[in-house]
Amino acid sequence: MIIAVDFDGTIVTHEYPRIGREIPFAIDTLKRLQQSHEHQLVLWTVREGKELDEAVEYCRNRGLEFYAVNTNYPEESKKSNEPRKLKADLFIDDRNLGGLPDWGVIYRMIMSKKYYEPASTEIKQEYKLAQKKGFFEKLFSK
Repeated sequence: MIIAVDFDGTIVTHEYPRIGREIPFAIDTLKRLQQSHEHQLVLWTVREGKELDEAVEYCRNRGLEFYAVNTNYPEESKKSNEPRKLKADLFIDDRNLGGLPDWGVIYRMIMSKKYYEPASTEIKQEYKLAQKKGFFEKLFSK
């Protein structure tokens, strides 16, 4: 599986253009996924130039090498006026609907192949409460 991973807010805290503090277990989880040999990791970030090089080096210094960076495969060249479109099976990003789950949850979801379940008990409870109150019926009946 090809997994695209954001950097700021996902691997490290948001402090762009500086590199923030590592989010607990982010690097370890990604290395573990990579070691399973079932997954290719692609760094998918808005960073470019010097800031991108710093992010790649940050990960490399911690033992995490990506299959590709801001491209689908290492040999791909990016044309400056061409929009980037990544062909990934899964995206890990703090801007997901519902935010970024804990890295332990992310690991379990990927390894169990349960990508579309709510990430936390709290979300499940809120969803059930919304169903019970008829929120979705009201929302879509208009």
